[in-house]
Amino acid sequence: MKIILMVVGKTLTESLADEIEKYARRITHYHLPFEIKVIPDIKKGKNFDALRQKTAEGELILKEIDRADTVILLDERGREMTSREFSTFIDKKVSVQARNIFFVVGGPYGFSEDVYKRADGMMSLSKMTFPHEMVRLFFVEQLYRAMTILRGEPYHHD
Repeated sequence: MKIILMVVGKTLTESLADEIEKYARRITHYHLPFEIKVIPDIKKGKNFDALRQKTAEGELILKEIDRADTVILLDERGREMTSREFSTFIDKKVSVQARNIFFVVGGPYGFSEDVYKRADGMMSLSKMTFPHEMVRLFFVEQLYRAMTILRGEPYHHD
């Protein structure tokens, strides 16, 4: 079992990439298999509209996921959780899940219908919209925070 954060396109902002890497390294301290999988950014041409871009990205996303994997889309319409609720969610998933758990950040136009149909759930980090690079950082920090909560470490304060 591995937790995979799947994202579309590289993190181009160096300071954000450094912070993402910092939290990803911290997660390894908990012996939680974790990976960030980058799907190539689809460059749109003049005849490549939002629907085509979502469809092309969706095909790449779905190629990486096996039938038995759990897929949670990071989507503003998803379920919001507190950090403690998220830690409980992770604890339950990790204890019963034999296959991978994918948390997916879509491209600039969101997800294709096929990706929505494949998803096992949706989670929202906020009702606000953030740049996708920041969502990556927010997610890895929250995953690290969840592990500290589960271990009773003093990182999280209620």
